Order: sequence, then C-alpha cells, then structure tokens
Amino acid sequence: RWFYREERKSWKPFIGYDSLRLERAFRALAPAAPPVEPVCVRSGLYEVDVASGECYPVYWNQSEKIPVMRGQWFIDGTWQPLEEEESNLIEQEHLNRFKGQQLQESFDMEVSKPVDGKEAIHSLKLSRNHVDWHSVDEVYLYSDATTSKIARTVTQKLGFSKASSSGTRLHRGYVEEATLEDKPPQTSHIVFVVHGIGQKMDQGRIIKNTAMMRDTARKIEEKYFSNLATHVEFLPVEWRSKLTLDGDTVDSITPDKVRGLRDMLNSSAMDIMYYTSPLYRDELVKGLQQELNRLYSLFCSRNPEFEEKGGKVSIVSHSLGCVITYDIMTGWNPVRLYEQLLQKEEEELEDRWMSYEEQRLLEELYITKQRLREIEERLHELKASTVSKTPVLKFKVENFFCMGSPLAVFLALRGIRPGNSGSQDHILPKTICNRLLNIFHPTDPVAYRLEPLILKHYSNISPVQIHWYNTANPLPYEHMKPSFLNPTKEATSVTDSESASTIPSPTTSPVLVRRHYGESITNIGKASILGTASIGKGLGGMLFSRFGRSSTTTSQTSEPGKDGAEGDDKKATTVGTPPFPHSSSGFLDPTVELEHRIDFELREGLVESRYWSAVTSHTAYWSSLDIALFLLTFMYKHDQEDPDKSSLDTI
Repeated sequence: RWFYREERKSWKPFIGYDSLRLERAFRALAPAAPPVEPVCVRSGLYEVDVASGECYPVYWNQSEKIPVMRGQWFIDGTWQPLEEEESNLIEQEHLNRFKGQQLQESFDMEVSKPVDGKEAIHSLKLSRNHVDWHSVDEVYLYSDATTSKIARTVTQKLGFSKASSSGTRLHRGYVEEATLEDKPPQTSHIVFVVHGIGQKMDQGRIIKNTAMMRDTARKIEEKYFSNLATHVEFLPVEWRSKLTLDGDTVDSITPDKVRGLRDMLNSSAMDIMYYTSPLYRDELVKGLQQELNRLYSLFCSRNPEFEEKGGKVSIVSHSLGCVITYDIMTGWNPVRLYEQLLQKEEEELEDRWMSYEEQRLLEELYITKQRLREIEERLHELKASTVSKTPVLKFKVENFFCMGSPLAVFLALRGIRPGNSGSQDHILPKTICNRLLNIFHPTDPVAYRLEPLILKHYSNISPVQIHWYNTANPLPYEHMKPSFLNPTKEATSVTDSESASTIPSPTTSPVLVRRHYGESITNIGKASILGTASIGKGLGGMLFSRFGRSSTTTSQTSEPGKDGAEGDDKKATTVGTPPFPHSSSGFLDPTVELEHRIDFELREGLVESRYWSAVTSHTAYWSSLDIALFLLTFMYKHDQEDPDKSSLDTI
C-alpha cells in the first residue's frame, strides 16, 4: 500500500485505485527504462513522482513537498507503515529466510496473540531495534534502547514472555487489500474558493482553509450523499501573491514604532485601500479573473468529460473576495459609474430654465463631447486602450456563495437602492449567476445583509437560520416562512384578529432548539466561554446589548441579573416566531416577497460569548459542518429532486 504524509502528521493511505497505479509505476522503474510519468492521485488534485517519492499539488503552488512512501511492513493496531529504510531491510531478510513459504491465510486483525513459549527462529539486528521471527507470519519488533532493555529484563523475570512484555507485532501487508473498484467518484461540480484580505500576511492560508472545507465536505458527503455517483471538488484561488501593486512603497513610508502592528495592517487592511484606488483596482480584478480562468482551463484539460457531461461551477468567496468576484461577474467599473453621473447632471441641466447664452454654450459642450467620443473610439480601434476591458469568465456560475461578505455595503455606496420586485436580478442577474446566497455569523463585524437592498421591508425580516448538520428531518429552506426580527413593530394595519390568526402552530412553524454553535465553528472550551460570558454585568451588559439583536426571537425581555444570551436561549425554546404577516400595507405586503431567500445566518450557541465570537467569527467558516452541509445541499439540489434518490429526502 502507498502512503502520504502532510504537515508531519501520521501517514495516510491512498485509496486502492491510486495505490495500484503507483505500484505499477514503481515496478516500471529501471535504470535503462524511460522516465515514468507522474501519477495523478487524490481525485486528480495531486501528482506523485514515484522516482523521487514526492507528491505535489496540480492546481496551486505549495512550498513544502508531501513525502510519499511504499508501505510493506505495518505496526499492529495502528497499521502505520515502518520507515522505508527499515522496511526494506526487514523485507529483504524475510524473503531470504522464508522464500517459498506461505503466510497464514487469515489472521486476527484486532487482537495480537502473544507467542508465549515460542523461541525465535530468526533474528535481524537494525540500528536501534531488532526483529525476531517466531514463524513465517509471527514477527515482532523490539527496541534496543537502554530503558527498553531494562523493562524487558524485569518483566521476563516476573514471568512474562519477551514478545508480550515489550514487543510490537508487525504485519507484512496492509489490513485492506487495494482494488481498482476503490476509486474516487467522477467530479460533476467544481467550487472555486476565493480568499479575502490578509493573504499577503499569511501566504498559503487559503490553501489550508480550502483543505479544511474539502475535508469537512467529504464527511458530509459520506454521511448524506454516499449513494450518488458524482462528487464536488473544491479548488483554492490564490490571487494576491502574484500582484506587484505599489511594490515596497507603502513599506518604505511606514514608521518604525509599533512596526509589527503596522506591518499586519499593511498586509491585510491595505488590500481594501488598494481595491478602492483607481490606480490598483484594475490589477486586483485582473489577478482574480485570470486565476479563475486559468484554474478552469487547467481542470477541463485534465478532465475533458467535465464539460461534455455538463459539469457545473460554483464560487465560494470570503470577505473582500466577494466584492471582487461580484465585480468580475457583473463587469462593474467605476468609470462607467462616473459616466452615468455626468449623464445625470446633463439631464438636470436640461430640465432647469436657462438663458440664451447658457443654451448656446451647452450645445457647444454637447458637440465637443460627441466629437471627443468619436475620437476616442477611433483611437481604441487603432491601439489597445489603457482602460481594461470588462472581465469575462470562461464559465457560467451556478451558485455564488458569499461568506462574511461586505458586498452589501459596497453596493449601497454605489447607489443601489431597494426596488419593488423581489427578483435577484436587482443586484445580480440570473443570466450571470443562477443563485446568490449570503452566509454570515450573527456577530461577524464584516458581514452585511443583501435582502434589504432588494426589498426594503426585509430589513425587519430575520435571515434564514442554517440547519445544524445533525438535525433530523430538517425543513427544506424553500419551505421556511419569513419571520419578524421585531414582532412588536408590525404594521398598524394588522388587526387583533389577524394577529391572533397568525400565531404559529407546532405543525406550521416548529420551534428549533438552539444548541452550542461553537461545536462546529469556534471549538473553544466551554469553561472559557462561560468565564468570558460572566462579564455580562454592568458595562459588560451594556456591550452585550450593543452587540446583540434585541428581541430576535421573542418580544419578551430577559430577567434582571441573568445573562442576556442565556435568557434568549431559554425563551427560544418556549416562544415561537410570528410568521410573515398577511398585511395589506405597502411596507409589509405579502404579495411582494423575494423569489428565494438570499441571507442565511448561522446559529449562535447556548454559552457562546459574543465578545469572543465578534473576533473569531469572521474566520471560522471554513471548518463548519453546518456550512458544508448547506453548500452541498444546494449543489446536489438537482440530484435530490430526482425521484430515484429517495434516500435523500431528509436533506
């Protein structure tokens, strides 16, 4: 069996299909034979150079090479392979001594039976250990360290055998046989994971974050989507490290005092200033757009059946990456906004009264501008313009997932205002992207909502709560009814009888019990959270109320002397949330609703400290099982709707 090891962790086995292909390439190695081509492994994300014993990624750069080894002898219980040098010596000695003899066809994998009373029929001395053979399939490894020798001597005097006292049983061959049927499913959906700010400060972070998201999604796939023959692949998009921008100009003007803090800000928050700069914004957009197209072209060249079978592409963006990705998809350019402002000023000039002299000058201005446009168009035809063309992606985006996104703020500052239609086209046309989804934690200070930019009254409608990954029979997101953030602020046109009729029932509006969100997001200790949460008195209580949302699930107030978060959780288990009211007013008209919900909110925990969450929540999305299930639910949506896939009804 072949193994790989990442970040100095324990060895992990390749799947059977990869191991057999690596073994075939290994046996093809010969001094006079032509070089063996690298072998694609791990769903095509990596390639292995069998000659050098190294594994390297295909779609991204990685400074540290991943070691690969051919396992022959394995430690009982853990089934970790012995180091290759010792393993080769033991294998050679074993073949010389027992060649022609057969191993026992079956042996107990779980319990190692000691060989009490049996004398070693053969022994091999290694540098720090020695190996004893009691039979062809009973092999033990012993340490020759002084402490091990003393312990072995004492235990033998007490009546224990040498093997049972300090020996480690070895097995020749892995616990599972490699087969060609053990191969990865075909990739039907690829997800580009785009990072935000701070990549310069911690290069390679997006690769680690994507690996966490990929591993988490694998667990969800095995639990809920194991019967599907398709597979979702996550690819990191690292666009920041290749940009030059101002070079080292900003570093040269940075004062030396508090240098560490200043360097951290220069490597993180400075990306926002670069993007708002008319000089460097275009370079950031080009960097991300070219990297997305490069990855897509590379993936299709290595997987030609992906496009032939209608493979889909989604994008998961984080923080500032959401804004840049949005601008690439829509082709938004500040120059176009400036032209629209000029045109608006011209229309305003036409509407007001002007004298004859002003009209004559205005006509000359129009003629001059028209002539200027004609000259510019002719110049663009002769040579390339200094203004970049509208970025174009080589693929259609199926789903655009925003995590911890400030996109709503950027759109609001660009003049986007709520409309009268509940269509996503108001901010992102479906011809560009089929579905837009905004994911955020309630205490993420960088995240903002998108729905109130489409319909204003949704500012008083709570975001959709994301299901916990272990919820039994969750209600589909399409069937979840809108609910108020502040029920006491309903429209005055709702009568008492109508209010009474809209009280939720257990069947129409089930109350979801909240649990500790930190189990899947922050992973911080319960005791430390409780210690931090106990500060919520006096000034701390004021800060909690500032961070928290008043009356998020009920109109009742918490009792004096109790923690605000704890009180909210107790009320959430007993009080329901009023559904979307049947009001005839224009502000809360039920006939004007969103085609589908866009804002999705993670759940807070019972003892989660909002102090701590406000700091950690913005970077805690990557390893969440709740988010992994949420992403896969929408990516596998068409497969779930297949009537033949009845086992996925609970999703």
